[in-house]
Amino acid sequence: MTQFLTPVLALIIWTLIIWAIMYARRIPGMQKARIAPDKARNPDGDWKAKLPEHTQWAAHNYNHLMEQPTIFYALMFYIHLSELSAGDDMALMLAWAYVALRILHSIVQITINKVMLRFGLFSLSTIVLIWMAIRTIARVI
Repeated sequence: MTQFLTPVLALIIWTLIIWAIMYARRIPGMQKARIAPDKARNPDGDWKAKLPEHTQWAAHNYNHLMEQPTIFYALMFYIHLSELSAGDDMALMLAWAYVALRILHSIVQITINKVMLRFGLFSLSTIVLIWMAIRTIARVI
């Protein structure tokens, strides 16, 4: 049954990889733009305008991974703790589909950052998450 939570672990690890990429880009970018760390206290400050967009894409994606995936984490733990995951291959498949779509979304955002492609991947992942939630509700009722 613990294999059911493996997609959660995979998305956590992916989020930490994006965190590392974010700082691997941001720190040299700030140094190159001569932005002192104390000038970057405000996350919405004008210091960001001095950084190239490409430097900021990983930070934007990291923020995205702190948003909707929290619903995924909560839903996965609910399914697991309520023992609905036992023998539910479809739930496991949907969980992996969600993780794969979020990883693809990240790759697009931190490389080419094509908004419509990102939106499509985000929309698909949201549909998968909704499907997971509806299936869970249906099994509880």
